Amino acid sequence: MNTRNHYEVAIIGAGLSGLAAGIRAAHFGRSVCIFERHNAAGGLNGFYSLDNRKFDVGLHAVTNYVPPGVRGTPLTKLLRQLRIERDELGLREQIGSAVAFGANGGARLRFDNRIELLESEVARVFPAEVDGFRRLAQCVRATPFDPDGPAISTREIFSRHLREPLLREMLLCPLMFYGSAHERDFPFSQGAMMFQALYLEGFARPAEGVRRLMRVLLEKYRAAGGERRMKCGVRSIRTEGTRAVALILDDGTEVTADRILSSIGGPETMALFSAPPSSVPDPGLVTYVETMSVLDREPRDLGWGETIVFFNEGTEFHYEQPRDAVDTRSGVICVPNNFQFSAEERPPEGLLRITCLADYDAWANASETDYAAMKRAWFSRVQASARRFLAPVADADLAAATRATDMFTPRTIQKFTGHRNGAIYGSPDKRLRGDIGLSNLHLCGTDQGLLGIVGSMLSGIMMANLHLFN
Repeated sequence: MNTRNHYEVAIIGAGLSGLAAGIRAAHFGRSVCIFERHNAAGGLNGFYSLDNRKFDVGLHAVTNYVPPGVRGTPLTKLLRQLRIERDELGLREQIGSAVAFGANGGARLRFDNRIELLESEVARVFPAEVDGFRRLAQCVRATPFDPDGPAISTREIFSRHLREPLLREMLLCPLMFYGSAHERDFPFSQGAMMFQALYLEGFARPAEGVRRLMRVLLEKYRAAGGERRMKCGVRSIRTEGTRAVALILDDGTEVTADRILSSIGGPETMALFSAPPSSVPDPGLVTYVETMSVLDREPRDLGWGETIVFFNEGTEFHYEQPRDAVDTRSGVICVPNNFQFSAEERPPEGLLRITCLADYDAWANASETDYAAMKRAWFSRVQASARRFLAPVADADLAAATRATDMFTPRTIQKFTGHRNGAIYGSPDKRLRGDIGLSNLHLCGTDQGLLGIVGSMLSGIMMANLHLFN
C-alpha cells in the first residue's frame, strides 16, 4: 500500500501518455506516482474481457511504424527515450490497406508502409494528380512540429496541391478517422502528423494487440521505480493563484506534488479545479461505435485479405456528428489478423472490427433496455454497410463462421477514458505545450495534441522533458 503524501511528480491517468511520462520522470530520479481511477491501465488503449476473450478498445494498429535501421522518426525517438528495444514491442507490419469511395468502393486506392505504392495508385486512378501528390508529400516532410505555428486548414493545404476533390476526400478520410477531434477539417499541424504517420510511415501491430504495449510500459515504469495507485482517482485539484497545491483523491486523501501532469483531457482536468477557470475548452463531439465479430477461420479464407479499409459510400466525406445514432455512410474496417505474423504468433481466431461515427446523446440517454436494443439493431446496419466494401460473403456463410460478437459505443469510450461526450480524440482545443493556466500543472496525451499510439507516448515524453526537469 502506497502511503506517501508528497511526490516530486504526480500524474493523473495511467494511459499510454501517463505511463510514458512516468517512465521518463523515474529515469531521472524523480519520485513519481500515477493515479488511476480504474483497476487496469490503458485508458482508451485498454482492453476488456468477455467470455474468456480479450478485446482491445482503441487499438487497430500502431501508426508511425518504420523498419529497423530508419533513424530520426517518432518511433525511434520513442524507443530511445523510454529505453525500449524494438523486439520488446513485437511489432509486425501490415499486409496492405485501402481507401474505398463510391458505390461498392468503385474508387479505390491501395497503400502499405511504402509511400511508393500509394503514389503509384494515385498515378493509376488520378494520373493528372501524381505530381501534386508528390508536392503534397514533400510539403508534409518539410512541415516541422511547431507549437507556435499558424493554424492552417488541412483542406486548404490539400487544395493547393490537388485539384481533384475526390482524391482530396479519399486522402483525408483515414487521417481524420485515425486522429481528428475536429469535425469536417483540422489544422495542418495535425494533418501533417497524420499524413506522416499513415502514408509516409505506416501500420504495425503486436500479435497480442494493446496488451503487449501496456505490459512493456508497465514493466519499464516499475523497473524505474515509479509508483501506481490503481482504483484511486483524483476527485478535485486544490488551486491557489496560478499553482495546483494538492490533489484530493476519491477517498478524500490529500496528496501534494511539485509538478503534475494530467492525461485525462483538458476540459476534464479543468473541471477538477477548486477555482474553475472562466473559460473551459469545448469537450468535442467526435465519437464512435465499433462492432466486433469473432470468426472460426482466418478472414482471408473469406476473401478479406486487406489489413484496414477506410470506406465512404459517396464522393464527399462527412466527418461530423451524425443526425442519427450512427452514420453508416463511412467507416473503418480493421482485420487484426492481417499483419505479417509468424505461424507461432498468428491469433487463434479471426476478428473483424468495423468503426462508424456516432452521436453521443443518442446512446447516453437511452435506457438500459433501449441501449441493448440499439446495439442489436445498429450492429446489423453497421455490418451491412461495411460489407459492401469487402469481398462478398453469403449471410449464411458468415453466420456459420461467426463464434461471437460484441459492440462498443460512446458510453464504452466514456467509461474507459472519462472524456465528456465520449469524445474519442478529446477536445478540438489542443494545447501543444500542455498549458492550461497553472504554472505546475500541464496536460499530456490526447489534448496536448500529438496523435496516435506513438504520438500519445511521445506526448508524455515531450511534456516530461519540457515541464518536469527545470
